[in-house]
Amino acid sequence: MTTTVDTHTPARPFTLWRIPRAAVIVTALALVLPYVTGETFLLYIATLVALYAIGAMSLHLVLRLGQFSLGHAAFMGIGGYTSVLLATSLGVNWWLAAAAGTLLAAATGLLVGPLVLRLKGVFFVLFTFTFGEFARQIFVDAIAITGGSEGISAIPAPAGFTTPTSFYYLVLAAALATAVVCGQLLRSQFGDAIDAICESETLARSNGMPVFAMKVITFTISCGLVGMQGALEASFVHYVSPISYSFPESLRFVVINVIGGLGSLWGPIIGSAFLVALPELLRSWVDYQWVLYGVVLILLMKYLPGGLLDVPTLVGKIRRRGGR
Repeated sequence: MTTTVDTHTPARPFTLWRIPRAAVIVTALALVLPYVTGETFLLYIATLVALYAIGAMSLHLVLRLGQFSLGHAAFMGIGGYTSVLLATSLGVNWWLAAAAGTLLAAATGLLVGPLVLRLKGVFFVLFTFTFGEFARQIFVDAIAITGGSEGISAIPAPAGFTTPTSFYYLVLAAALATAVVCGQLLRSQFGDAIDAICESETLARSNGMPVFAMKVITFTISCGLVGMQGALEASFVHYVSPISYSFPESLRFVVINVIGGLGSLWGPIIGSAFLVALPELLRSWVDYQWVLYGVVLILLMKYLPGGLLDVPTLVGKIRRRGGR
């Protein structure tokens, strides 16, 4: 007699009671921040952190598959350029233009995904890097459309969100929505399958999981989310250019996740707050900025190999040593 055991994790529906206390506290602090800082440089940094958190969380989905993409900024560029061109050149409503940029980035991911996701390891990294450089070169060469290396300037913010405070809340809403989407995806059976694929594609496939389809879906969602960041960021800085979507930007998304921690969705959020805010806050020490930045990163990698998420563990070890 054969007994069949259901190994699937029960679905975990979204309820307010399942929201971690830390998430509630962080959200509450983010909501009241403009009333504390006013429309100062700190609010600008906070908006920038929220923007990069969107892209970093989107890449986190791909990283959970066990793949390191070095071309993620290309999809941000697709979202940014598409929304800007539709809104400024064709007079399309900003919301529709931003949605179109998000969808086109996702559609591009859907087309590229089946090609790149057949590769593994260094070949995946090289393909995504090559795709990113290919996209950047298109942005440079299509001068009549993209403005070439000079880019496009004087990009307006959406109606009703022209002040720093109102635009901050718009970006914050997008970041929270991204966190909910990514969080629920990773907490669901789909997320369990992603982790299983990362552990062993062969084992996941033998258990009947549609491995390739799930990888393509994850990659597509990731590309769409970072495309949304591109649309928002273009209106925030009022400028787009190829250099904004070059290799260093793709690398920044990876480093944000590594510094924050790869084990949780909190990693890209914490990493964004650290890696985006730190260089801005060190501008007063411009002569020593990159030296201090490098020292901090070296110390983090040495004492917190699991990223900033390991801080509680490190504190616990220090306390235990102190109690001896």
